Amino acid sequence: MPLVEIDSMTLGPYGIGRLDGKAVMVPNAVAGDLVEIAIAGERGTHAIGRIERIVRPSPRRRPAPCPFAPRCGGCDWQQIKYAAQVAFKGELLAGAFRRAFGLELDPRGLVEPAPEEFGYRARTRFKVGAGGTVGFHAAASHALVAVDRCLVAAGNGAAPGALATALGARCAEIETVADGDRTILIASLKRAPQAADRARARAIIARDPSLRGIVLSGGGRREIVGEARLSLAVEPDCAIESDADLFSQINRAQNCKLVAAVMALGGFDARIKLLDLFCGSGNFSLPAAQRGAGVVGVDADALAIAAAAANAVRMGLGAARFIAMKAQETARFLARAGYRPDIVILDPPRAGAAELIEPVARLRPAAIIYVACDVATMVRDLGALAAHRYEIRHVRGFDFFPNTHHLEVVAHVLLT
Repeated sequence: MPLVEIDSMTLGPYGIGRLDGKAVMVPNAVAGDLVEIAIAGERGTHAIGRIERIVRPSPRRRPAPCPFAPRCGGCDWQQIKYAAQVAFKGELLAGAFRRAFGLELDPRGLVEPAPEEFGYRARTRFKVGAGGTVGFHAAASHALVAVDRCLVAAGNGAAPGALATALGARCAEIETVADGDRTILIASLKRAPQAADRARARAIIARDPSLRGIVLSGGGRREIVGEARLSLAVEPDCAIESDADLFSQINRAQNCKLVAAVMALGGFDARIKLLDLFCGSGNFSLPAAQRGAGVVGVDADALAIAAAAANAVRMGLGAARFIAMKAQETARFLARAGYRPDIVILDPPRAGAAELIEPVARLRPAAIIYVACDVATMVRDLGALAAHRYEIRHVRGFDFFPNTHHLEVVAHVLLT
């Protein structure tokens, strides 16, 4: 079998080596490994390899701490020492901006490490299989890898299995949401919740004092058993209250650092008009409004917008406005209405904000702060903004997702 030296990583589950001049992408590899591989597939410009034997391990390799790795597809970088994970992410982020924009970023210190590499996930979604088995999909597969715990998850690791067993085949997925030393469960059902489902949820809560509540959702209905409210501190004097099944960042410690970075970049005060697109429950809108900024927050999720508005009232920020509408529709509407924000925050989902670039650029904000969880779509969208005379002035990564290849990035661009 051929030997391949792994010389670099991807923002994905692969290390990259070369065989007869052709790139080979090898899952579970680490830059610096010398591995014996089998070719598992051809993809035209590259091949996919499978490790048969590690001949010489990289100095950055470690035994994966999780007993379910690498079968479980959740943590694709567990075999890499944590300091090396952060260094690789810095190199990959800097490389993406160098190739796209000719921008030279120092990879050292470019990515903010997480304070903890395990137990950081405040939200963890478990798939449910036959007989109430819970787990995660195997890498590149829909096959379920059953687990009885997850090293990166916070909260009660036994609770999803107990609820899945109680609900049976009606349940497709269970998400745990940690709230201090207690846990809230969100069960996605294949049909609308029934009286029997509510009774089983009440019985689970009664037996487990670590559970605060259970949200049952399916068939267009949503019911709460027990208590499902969270209070999430995004700054020392700013706690956002919302139901557990509304979106919130999974790494709360890193989110506080991200919010601080965005507030510093924006320099928000009473002179600033902010348009916050994909605002959710107010992760950036509410801290900016507390600084006096005139805030318009937009999100397609009506429940998240209701939570943001309620929090603004509770905090005495009645001037902040929140609109339940698709972001691109709102941007076009505001442009027609003559609204001109000073700063736009874009925090889109993984697919990015391609449809928003033109309508946002038409608003001519002096600055745009773009927050992304996908480097490729961020680079694509920043390239489109460059065509509208926006110039990148600052880039910073935050490791929200230790033991995976994912990271959160914030970029500050100014109108030139």
